[in-house]
Amino acid sequence: MTHSIRTVPTEPIEGQKPGTSGLRKKTPVFQGHHYLENFIQSIWDGIGGVEGKTLVLGGDGRHFNSQAAQVVLRMAAASGAKKVIVGERALLSTPAASNLIRKRGADGGIILSASHNPGGPEGDFGVKYNAANGGPAPESITDKIFEATKTIKEFKILDSQDVGLAGTGMVMLGDMEIEIVDPVADYAELMKEIFDFDAIHALFRSGFTMRFDAMHAVTGPYARMILEGELGAGPGTVINAIPLPDFGQGHPDPNPIWAKPLMDEMMGDHAPDFGAASDGDGDRNMIVGKHCYVTPSDSLAVLAANATLVPAYAEGLKGVARSMPTSGAVDRVAEGLGIDCYATPTGWKFFGNLLDAGRATLCGEESAGTGSDHVREKDGLWAVLFWLNVLAKKQCSVAELMDAHWKEYGRNYYSRHDYEGVDSDAANGLMDHVREQLGVLPGNEVAGMKVTSAEEFAYDDPVDGSRAEKQGLQIGFEGGSRLVLRLSGTGTEGATLRVYLEKVETDAAKFALDPQVALAPVISAAEAIAGIKTRTGRDAPDVIT
Repeated sequence: MTHSIRTVPTEPIEGQKPGTSGLRKKTPVFQGHHYLENFIQSIWDGIGGVEGKTLVLGGDGRHFNSQAAQVVLRMAAASGAKKVIVGERALLSTPAASNLIRKRGADGGIILSASHNPGGPEGDFGVKYNAANGGPAPESITDKIFEATKTIKEFKILDSQDVGLAGTGMVMLGDMEIEIVDPVADYAELMKEIFDFDAIHALFRSGFTMRFDAMHAVTGPYARMILEGELGAGPGTVINAIPLPDFGQGHPDPNPIWAKPLMDEMMGDHAPDFGAASDGDGDRNMIVGKHCYVTPSDSLAVLAANATLVPAYAEGLKGVARSMPTSGAVDRVAEGLGIDCYATPTGWKFFGNLLDAGRATLCGEESAGTGSDHVREKDGLWAVLFWLNVLAKKQCSVAELMDAHWKEYGRNYYSRHDYEGVDSDAANGLMDHVREQLGVLPGNEVAGMKVTSAEEFAYDDPVDGSRAEKQGLQIGFEGGSRLVLRLSGTGTEGATLRVYLEKVETDAAKFALDPQVALAPVISAAEAIAGIKTRTGRDAPDVIT
């Protein structure tokens, strides 16, 4: 069948600047006249065209995922792409997409997701371009894409019916080949290469129980196949396993607030031994033991400390990396192991260079993202399997593992306070107010805490020499406590002020405090320095994690 290529006149649409991980907007915005088409054409233009290239395509199944996938396919065909490898029903978790790009030697990929943001007709949608290494496009590419959005005059699209994506196989769209693949198979194969599946299988056979909340998001099929199918976890281990366009009207962000039913079960009298959850596109994780929540910062540190128990990391780690706001718990482990530890700006793309250069093996962010050099994205299910592998080898509970870790390395009490939908002017005013104090704070005492350092974090990439500035305000206190303030780039309305609080405790008698109690002095100092209540008009944060 011959298909004609249409060249459609268009004009720039304001605000199509990719954030830390792609372009995210309200779903109706993406459904607006030429909005998606403009952005996809700008990606093609920003990367030097797609003629003769092979791309990977998939998304998290949120509302508009199917329709957007068809547009991407028709536009790729119209611009001369050689082939698109697409997940069945246009589904691929973000780490699975990263793996496919790398495994197949693709030139890049399009991931349709707004990650952990809510979905549905009034929810959020997003489009992200990943480069040939499988990781989110670096700023050198996203800057070109943004420039293209400002000068676009036309886009090309193939006139055709929708491509059936309900079964695996090969189809042609014009001159472009489309390979529809099982979204789980290649990823499951990779996990088998990394972890000791026999040891984890034996753990479940011994009566070990767990609950995995897929939050009606993309990891449901992955967790079912791997945990229940391959590893022998009991039926019903995976809950909310069917991906839904509105995530079952939930908020697919794996934290104690949004995964409350799982938290309630894990803190209850009949809790399973282990609990976990993943987010909308499968790149985040939450880890929780029986009566024991593990912060993402602590999770990264524990995995680093126990990495040699996993076959893929048996030789040890080349180095570790964390985003700057993530607690320094992993720094203490790195020091103990005698390996390098890097602090980068927030955004997984900054880890890509370190991983590609062989400088780091494990990476993590306080926002529930952990990953390694197996892909170039954070990976929720990988982190869960890592924990299961460690528990299978250690033959202990999560709480026992955490106690032993803190006794060896000390405890970094840590919390993040989010003030969501803050008036943008007020949020920027608050940041400016703190920025003005950076030069005078060191050496002074604030709310009983002695300030030792104050800076606006900037990062010089040790691999390519690039510099990223204005990456958050960081204030250090005597004894290793820390306060970080950032405005987030992942929301779609107003500004989200993120306040990160950290206190180092080395007295074993104080390892069991409520984190908010342990952090009270740092919380007071944050208020004294930033005037959060006055400047935002908020008495308390919207979300505490």
